[in-house]
Amino acid sequence: MRRANPVVLVLVLTLLLAGCAGGDGTDDGRVTLRFQSLAWQQESVEANKELVAEWNAAHPDVRVEYVQGSWDSVHDQLLTAFEGGEAPDIIHDASDDLADFAYGGHLADLTDLVSDRLRSDIPRRSWRTTTFGDGIYGVPFLQEPRVIIANATWLRESGVRIPTPGDPWTWAEFRQVTAELGGDGKYGVAWPLKEPVSATLNLSLSTGGQLFHRGADGKVTVRFEAADETVPRTIHDQVNTDGSASDSTLGSGGSDTLPGFFGGRYAMVPLGFSYRQQIVQQAPEGFDWQVLPAPAGADGLSQGVSPQTLSVAQDSPHKEEAAKFIDFLLRPENMVRLALGDWMLPTGTRALEDPALRTTEHDWAIGTALAGHLRSAPAQSVRGYPEWKDKVATPAFQEYYSGAIGLDELRRRLERDGNLVLARYQR
Repeated sequence: MRRANPVVLVLVLTLLLAGCAGGDGTDDGRVTLRFQSLAWQQESVEANKELVAEWNAAHPDVRVEYVQGSWDSVHDQLLTAFEGGEAPDIIHDASDDLADFAYGGHLADLTDLVSDRLRSDIPRRSWRTTTFGDGIYGVPFLQEPRVIIANATWLRESGVRIPTPGDPWTWAEFRQVTAELGGDGKYGVAWPLKEPVSATLNLSLSTGGQLFHRGADGKVTVRFEAADETVPRTIHDQVNTDGSASDSTLGSGGSDTLPGFFGGRYAMVPLGFSYRQQIVQQAPEGFDWQVLPAPAGADGLSQGVSPQTLSVAQDSPHKEEAAKFIDFLLRPENMVRLALGDWMLPTGTRALEDPALRTTEHDWAIGTALAGHLRSAPAQSVRGYPEWKDKVATPAFQEYYSGAIGLDELRRRLERDGNLVLARYQR
């Protein structure tokens, strides 16, 4: 056999090494970061893409690549990406989806990466939604209170008291009002509860409900106590006792209730604040609607939220650059752009002061008046929450709201079956 030419061998070896170098960099040393966004509304997608383009124009050495994700599949998609070593550098998600990823070592601890500006601008109550153990695993940047969207003409003609953030309805008053508004095939309220768990738990903070209780050993148990009963019992009685709430919407999503709302079948629909965009786009000409605060309980207007978040993958080789992009994306003026695009509230105090978010048009001012009452959702740091929600709580609440089971059976399932699920994650 002929001996290989040493010069050829050196050339081939050099080309091979060049092909292996770089990873998510380039030959000229430029860094490329992948940013997976879950923005889906046109205005929001445009705002995100515009900000990415502005960053890239100002930072030629650190290029950000926009990747479109989906809220419908984000948990499973990220889990697969983490396990396969293919996770994006910058991850858009919701805070109630982070616990398992944070405890599992898939997300970077941002404690020393978050800028002082961002840390001081976002209130501590919001940071609690992304704090697990001693680390911070996401930057909370958009949040959405649950509000009541009402047929303003119907309410005005009925003569009922119109609640305000300064003088809201109590839960008992809310039930009474819906009973007054219903009748003759019409309903005072339509509850879209296809996903009943987060709505129930987050609204129950107003009555002092917690449901999840962490012991001295750090382990969490479920206890369905008196303060946890008020909201689910109100909904149950509106549907099954008063007939003031439609039973046909219990398995519906929020958008599914809008045709009936526009058609005069329901006086009110409890929805997330961002649904105002769909209402503006879809409401028939002349339809008069308004935003009302959710009812208040012993703890006032408090309600739980799971803000949208931006995290950095633990496997990312460019964590500092990713953190700097997040800091750019969440400058006050940029946070306002993202909030307007999603029709949601920013977490940043400076962004919340922007006049565009305090206008009476489309009742933005009602939302900003509620911002100070938003708290970390009860399930925020509970390991195993997604499984508990899907396998135990969702079917239990759905059956209770439909009248198939009573309050005692609901309590038994949430506590007995729920604690069996959580125990597996806390061994």
